Amino acid sequence: MANLINDISKILVSEDELREINQRLGAQITNDYAGKNLLVVGILKGSLYFMADLTRYIDLPLKLDFLAVSSYGGETRSSGVVKIIKDIDIPLEGYDVLLIEDILDSGRTLSYVTEMLRTRHANSISVCTLLDKPERRVVDLTPDYVGCDVPDEFVVGYGLDYDQKYRNLPYIGALKREIYENA
Repeated sequence: MANLINDISKILVSEDELREINQRLGAQITNDYAGKNLLVVGILKGSLYFMADLTRYIDLPLKLDFLAVSSYGGETRSSGVVKIIKDIDIPLEGYDVLLIEDILDSGRTLSYVTEMLRTRHANSISVCTLLDKPERRVVDLTPDYVGCDVPDEFVVGYGLDYDQKYRNLPYIGALKREIYENA
């Protein structure tokens, strides 16, 4: 990890803060989805760590599924073109769907995904994002659950990556500009 740490300019969300976020959101989701047929859908790959930890704090019966999408490639900004790499396996009819995302930035990807899933007759579709960058939003999308807001910096760790690296950091940090600007 020492090599990865050297690429981080500052820690934005610590391990302890991540645990507190998961506990808070888990309790809120448990309350809001009591008596409902909950299907938690993680958007891969970035939401993997968040979804795994969050669902441990949701004290309800639930099912899990995954959706893999891409809009970044190896870039630091979304291209705006959303590609479905892996679709959900479970039919959504009769479920209350909770989409789990690592970061809500421009909103293009989540807007595309939620509109696509609305055609599948779920009881409801809500969005839970670990991180929110509201100043970067270019579409009208407000998440139902937010872990915390982050500044307009390139963030990595706890599932978030740059060119498929840094996901395994146990916290969220700002990546030094020279790492991605000189690539």
